[in-house]
Amino acid sequence: MWNDYLLFFFSALGAFNGLALALYLWLSSEHLAQHRFDFGPQRWLAIVILLVSIRTGKSVAFHFLPDTPAPVMQAGLTACLLIGPALYFFIRAALTSAATLRRAEIFHASAWLTVAIVINLLWPYGSFADIWHGAIVKIVTWGWLGYLLLSSLLLWRYYQQAASSTRWLLLSVTGGLWLIWLAYFTSGFTSYIVGALSFSLVIYLGLAFFWAKRQGLSVVAPYQDRRIDAQAAAAELQTLDALMAQEKLYLDPALTLTRLARRLGMPQARLSQLLNDNNGTSYKEYLTRWRLNAAEQLLRQSPEQTMEVIAEAAGFQSMSTFYAAFKKAYQCTPAAWRAALATPQTGFHSPKTHGSTVQ
Repeated sequence: MWNDYLLFFFSALGAFNGLALALYLWLSSEHLAQHRFDFGPQRWLAIVILLVSIRTGKSVAFHFLPDTPAPVMQAGLTACLLIGPALYFFIRAALTSAATLRRAEIFHASAWLTVAIVINLLWPYGSFADIWHGAIVKIVTWGWLGYLLLSSLLLWRYYQQAASSTRWLLLSVTGGLWLIWLAYFTSGFTSYIVGALSFSLVIYLGLAFFWAKRQGLSVVAPYQDRRIDAQAAAAELQTLDALMAQEKLYLDPALTLTRLARRLGMPQARLSQLLNDNNGTSYKEYLTRWRLNAAEQLLRQSPEQTMEVIAEAAGFQSMSTFYAAFKKAYQCTPAAWRAALATPQTGFHSPKTHGSTVQ
């Protein structure tokens, strides 16, 4: 009796915690915060975890409740149908820093959604349980395997381009889904509930690993195994500066590292390393320097404009952000700096730059 209770507790706990984790990842996505509909790696990871949680919840219900309602069975198997494609899109987004789906990928994702909808409409589980446990389960099983192989191949091909922390995340997610697939595939020789238990194991091992990383228990220094050559870094920084100067991307208040990397045609991890390791500045600091330079020019050229107009025109999201950044860089307020333009002897100067030069 107690063994059944413990088995239910540990198998169901993974499903519930997976739902909570998926919700957290989705709601904390920077694209959602900016009211954008781009799908970056964080959103795809949330979708993967959500689908596996639904599949696991169905497994727990089916194992412990013989009279599991048909909609629960149908939802679990449908989610399983989409786990493989979601994993592929997660790996692709994480390795290429592309948040916007290309036309072929939109067709790819739409095709699987269409298949799932058609199956649910034409063969509802309540009336066609034999079809679901026959042909559809085979499609689910081998389709999942096919996408595991495809995702593993994609990960192997672009593995060296990813940052160390990103590699561990991608390996953990892909390896975890391999483990869960194997648990379900071999359930005929063990027990059906092993698949649900394997998901709980993957969830808690993953959370423990990332908690350790967050607490600073990792001894691996960022970028130490893949430093960018100085000559290549100088050329890439020059290209970045030219792009910022020509297209004035810094004027967009919602510009993110992900979007800038995509526009530059560079993996996000490499751009982050380029700025931090080779340019000696964070992405936020780099962007702020461009906006301060724009604000300085506006203060010189448009003395009649209000500070609110100048802050907005320079790309700052708020007046408080503008004032804080300006005072930190110039050791005075924007109003004081503009007033001092008529008296050069006061000695106000532009902020110092490191590495690349803001034009």
